Amino acid sequence: MRSAAYHWDMTDLLVLVANAGDGSISTFRLQNGALDRIAVTEGITGCSTFAVDGERDLVYAAVKPDGTSDAAGILTLALDRQSGALTPTSRLDLPSGGMNYLALSHGGTVLLGASYGGGYGIASVVADGVVAEPASRVEFRNLHSVLPSADGRFAYFVSLGDDLIGQYALDAEAGLTPLDPPTVAAPAGSGPRHLVLNDEQDAVYVLTEFSGEVLHYARDTAAGTLTLRGAASAVDPSASLTHSRFGADPIAQHLIWAADLHAGDGVLWASERGASTLAPVAVAADGSVSDATTFTVTEPQPRGFAVAGEWLVAAGERSTEVSLYAVDGDQLELRQRIETGRGANWVRFV
Repeated sequence: MRSAAYHWDMTDLLVLVANAGDGSISTFRLQNGALDRIAVTEGITGCSTFAVDGERDLVYAAVKPDGTSDAAGILTLALDRQSGALTPTSRLDLPSGGMNYLALSHGGTVLLGASYGGGYGIASVVADGVVAEPASRVEFRNLHSVLPSADGRFAYFVSLGDDLIGQYALDAEAGLTPLDPPTVAAPAGSGPRHLVLNDEQDAVYVLTEFSGEVLHYARDTAAGTLTLRGAASAVDPSASLTHSRFGADPIAQHLIWAADLHAGDGVLWASERGASTLAPVAVAADGSVSDATTFTVTEPQPRGFAVAGEWLVAAGERSTEVSLYAVDGDQLELRQRIETGRGANWVRFV
């Protein structure tokens, strides 16, 4: 498995980190193997996800109600690459509930969103950075993420509450049409959460929150449909965590609490918050996955992280710092810890 992260221009790399506790986004510049925080943009209330249009230097951030609106919403911000500052340019209110995951498609002209609390997903047209009212809406319990295929023809919505993936055809006007079948199941009680597509687009991988597994789905690149093929564990067995369930307190009850998933070079990196680990799940040439065997303890409660080439940046919900790692295959070397803010939970390279 190859990682799209290896296509980054490593000479001009920024890292954005959402600090939900502070209502801010930190901007870091990565140069000479070190992070330098160059800006902190305030007033991004409760942000726990954002999507980046690197071609237009626009950031679409999910925000909670604040002094400007009684509704949650999606805030568009213009990124100044020199200063790192983010300037609000427009906002779409979402009275039905805020987004927990945002993703762009069709060259940045369609925005997809998934709402955990609202139990719905959206697709909206974007023009000049302005997000239109949703053109399409889907409903499943506790939607946790959504991603489009690379060609923009399909979109996949992951429902933690219903243990399934909704699969749709996606068009340039943000229309969503259910495929046949419209959903594909995840193991009952597994709590599917985040997903990635491989570069070849013939596999989708889903991390489950309650069982801490990476599910491998084969993908029909013509029809867009998924078929479950296998699974592998991303949980450190020495931590003695047990299977979680909806509504449980994973820390108090010592339960599995997996969070984020990203592709590396031949591996899928997964974070788990019960033991605060990052783990590499190996991907074979045929797309199958194997249990992780090495684990790196990282920032407390690592809800979000990101990978770009030889670098990984991880944030922790119970930390005010992020960690920068050098990546060598399935190994991580800690290079730096640097202040970001409270409740850091989302990381993206730009």
